[in-house]
Amino acid sequence: MILSDTRILEEIENKTIQIEPYDRHYLGSNSYDVHLGKYLATYNDKTLDAKKHNGITHFEIPEEGYILNPGKLYLGVTEEYTETHSHVPFLEGKSSTGRLGIDIHATAGKGDVGFCGHWTLEISCKIPVRIYSGMPIGQLIYFPVEGEVEIKYNNKKDAKYSGQPNRPVESMMWKNKF
Repeated sequence: MILSDTRILEEIENKTIQIEPYDRHYLGSNSYDVHLGKYLATYNDKTLDAKKHNGITHFEIPEEGYILNPGKLYLGVTEEYTETHSHVPFLEGKSSTGRLGIDIHATAGKGDVGFCGHWTLEISCKIPVRIYSGMPIGQLIYFPVEGEVEIKYNNKKDAKYSGQPNRPVESMMWKNKF
């Protein structure tokens, strides 16, 4: 089951869902629209290594927008900082974003109970497209959890993405043991 708008509002009032900045206008029937933050990043190397810390370079999206090109991975970030303490948040692209040929995540659409931070987006596109800081980029939906959560994400010692800043964060795969 997905939370409805009235249930999302109740959870915001109870502080189990927090969204900053929050604007009631962006609450849909069963989702909340999030916007593209002002920073993007790209990896420094052409070939990435899953066992290595792959560095990225951040840059600000200019006022006139930035053209994304196919065949390149961009890391973006949501303008909104969110906290979700009792539900599983999912981030999906908006249909308007998809109709521009933009994918906002490769595989990481699900958050964990206890996720606190800005969402890093794995952005790719099908054709060149100009994007802008502040444009609607995705929507958060919330699922109830069945059962008690033993350790929330923000309380895990090895949570690699807890407290993400307002800039994209690179892959932390290299911190895994394999």
